[in-house]
Amino acid sequence: MRDRYDAPREAESFRKFLAGEPDDLAWYQGWLDMVREATTAGRRFSRVRVVSLPLSDYNRFGFWASQFTIEAGDDIRYLTRERAEAADLPDHDYWLFDSRLLALMRFTDADEFLGAEIVDDPAVIVQHNYWRDAAWHYATKRDEFAPE
Repeated sequence: MRDRYDAPREAESFRKFLAGEPDDLAWYQGWLDMVREATTAGRRFSRVRVVSLPLSDYNRFGFWASQFTIEAGDDIRYLTRERAEAADLPDHDYWLFDSRLLALMRFTDADEFLGAEIVDDPAVIVQHNYWRDAAWHYATKRDEFAPE
């Protein structure tokens, strides 16, 4: 949802990406292994990334890195911010787990992750499921998305 995230563990990979240097993504391997194991066991990982055009440097980095999570079994789609706003989708990051558990992601004004707020209000969870489904409907598969 954001055009930038201040994620210290990604900083060196982000720097290498901007410099055109190769990177082994060592910091990312734990996540990739977890996604691979979960999807092999039948769990589904999917997400929609809402992005501004042209892509920010950070979102270009995320677009590049998404090829590895897709290879691990994640299904990542892209939706332009303009289209998300036209569809009246929310402007905050969230994760839904099994359509029943909602985690609202909280950030500082400097894009630093503060943590997740777990929400158990059924009406709020249903609304976020609706938004997830609408975003999925309008989003484009990563390999079909033309970011520039």
